[in-house]
Amino acid sequence: MERKTFGLGDIVQMKKPHPCGTNEMEIIRMGMDIRIKCVGCKHSVLIPRAKFEKYMKKVLRPAESKPETGGADSTPSA
Repeated sequence: MERKTFGLGDIVQMKKPHPCGTNEMEIIRMGMDIRIKCVGCKHSVLIPRAKFEKYMKKVLRPAESKPETGGADSTPSA
């Protein structure tokens, strides 16, 4: 079975909805446990990674990549 890929800041769809009615969650912390925040009511929950992978359906919106700082087009600091 293929392993699910997800990252920090992704909006994921869960199998069961949150009590507020939405099943969209944002990943706000990753490690052995994963903290997810409900997109609807902003309540956050810390769950074990194995349980998260079991209950996650799919990634709806991946996190936006942040622009690199200190590139060639940036102004030098004096």
